Amino acid sequence: MERTIFEPEHEMFRESVREFLRREAVPHVERWEREGVVDRELFTAAGAAGFLGMDLPADLGGGGVRDFRYNAVIGEEVQMAGLGGAGLGLTLHNDICIPYLRDLTTAEQAERWIPGVASGELVTAIAMTEPGIGSDLASMTTTAIDDGDSYVVNGSKTFITNGINADLVITAVKTDPTERHRGMSLLVLERGMEGFTRGRNLEKIGLHSQDTAELSFVDVRVPKENLLGVEGGGFGHLVTNLAQERLSIAVAGVAAARAALDWTVAYVRERSAFGQSIGSFQNTRFELATLATEVEVGQSFIDRCITALDAGTLTAEDAAMAKWWCTELQGRAVDVGVQLHGGYGFMAEYPIGRAYADARVTRIYGGTTEIMKEIIGRSLQL
Repeated sequence: MERTIFEPEHEMFRESVREFLRREAVPHVERWEREGVVDRELFTAAGAAGFLGMDLPADLGGGGVRDFRYNAVIGEEVQMAGLGGAGLGLTLHNDICIPYLRDLTTAEQAERWIPGVASGELVTAIAMTEPGIGSDLASMTTTAIDDGDSYVVNGSKTFITNGINADLVITAVKTDPTERHRGMSLLVLERGMEGFTRGRNLEKIGLHSQDTAELSFVDVRVPKENLLGVEGGGFGHLVTNLAQERLSIAVAGVAAARAALDWTVAYVRERSAFGQSIGSFQNTRFELATLATEVEVGQSFIDRCITALDAGTLTAEDAAMAKWWCTELQGRAVDVGVQLHGGYGFMAEYPIGRAYADARVTRIYGGTTEIMKEIIGRSLQL
């Protein structure tokens, strides 16, 4: 079905993104998968091309346009190019980290950070999860104790996307350890701060080219000028941005499902068994018909959610619906794709094999499917 949410300028932007990824990312993806991290030059190249910080102020190097459709185009093209791991750092930078810097920075902070964030010279990450906690952020134990003109930070974070490459880490801390939600604040920790160290680049079953790190903080002195938003307002700041974060994951999920469908349709047309193409078997047609229908249904809902986000009306419940449905769809799509590829689907050199491994975590990060269902269920007032 024809999508109606995009204007001609978005489609021109899409062509530019597609060419950029073909030129700057696709030739390197196998090496990045082996090395476990993308080159930092991917960020600076994206910044130079205008693909970072589209919604940041133009006078500070951003695009000056607050329109999530541009973000969605990048997220979709990353998946269609088979770059789920390699491109995740870009979408995290744009969709998840930048909104905090766009909306919460003071004038001094904006002058200090935003030009580098828009150019890709400053790579961002957000650090919430700790070794002992997942979705229950109020139970975090990383503390930031007031000490005059600084906070002294102690604790650790894990599963941090962009954790190796990041220069600015938006870090959730407890400035009042006696409180739960009301004791949380956000601090920006910067590369090179004494006592701020990175552990190993974590080995994952998928997303191999995405650096995912453990971070450790031992008596890190963070100037109070690095407080993002208001002290004690961290939980509220996080909640405000969760809808866009989850929609970003959903956009990628349905795009990944569409990519899996396209790769599989192309494969079964060419591959033969028992003297006929695999695509001519009724089971193949039924499997792909089901998948094609689910992709179209999911895409329609996602497009509605994108429109709502830009209008400021996207609810937490709708974002949760989008996130869990589209990531579960992604999982079904890559599974069908591997099955219909046969043994070749299990080979890492085939995009469907890499996409299969990359897909599993999307039902976990950004809030598990179970948490999404809980959010929706509570809204029903049962």
